[in-house]
Amino acid sequence: MVARMHRSPCPRKGRTGRPRSVETDRAILDATRAALVDVGWGKLTMSEVATRAGVAKTTLYRRWANKNELVVDAVAVLFDELELPDRGCLQADIEGVVLQFGALLARPETKTALMAVVAESTTDDALRERIRSAIVDRQKRLVLLGRERAQRRGELPPDGAGPEGALAATRAVGLIFDVIAGAIVHRTLVSAEPVDAAWAHQFSTLLLTGLGGLG
Repeated sequence: MVARMHRSPCPRKGRTGRPRSVETDRAILDATRAALVDVGWGKLTMSEVATRAGVAKTTLYRRWANKNELVVDAVAVLFDELELPDRGCLQADIEGVVLQFGALLARPETKTALMAVVAESTTDDALRERIRSAIVDRQKRLVLLGRERAQRRGELPPDGAGPEGALAATRAVGLIFDVIAGAIVHRTLVSAEPVDAAWAHQFSTLLLTGLGGLG
């Protein structure tokens, strides 16, 4: 089973009229990422994006209230490309998604857009919440799928019963996501080191066995 979920950005509430065009959305989001690479966050404007996408500026504002929302959605669709195919065991599954994630962050458009919105979100609570809902919460699907698959294989224990078990499972999913995503983001965007097969194997070994498993 492949966990692939392509989602178009949600339309703004209260809007009516013709259905949104998937092609137009894609052109706008592509133009947003390209503009960020070329001109940076400070010089990025809705007008710049509209011109690059070949649409009217009003078309953008019918979909996004401001450039913050637009850039987050432009990043979110890239992360929706991540998949978790069944590679036969938990360690292989982890290594596969780590390599995908690393390759995604190595792309100039992803790197520039993500760093821009994260930096801006340090002083914008609404933007931080949008990043959480559009990117972080959506990508926890990969951890959920990986845990469920590993539990079926007997590689991980089942979740506990009742509300306490559900709460513990939710906390575990959040912690696993933070550890994996945090390590990859730090290695690619802070340390500027590659996420290659050797590093992915060493990292997955550390994740599954702890410090004692590293030789």
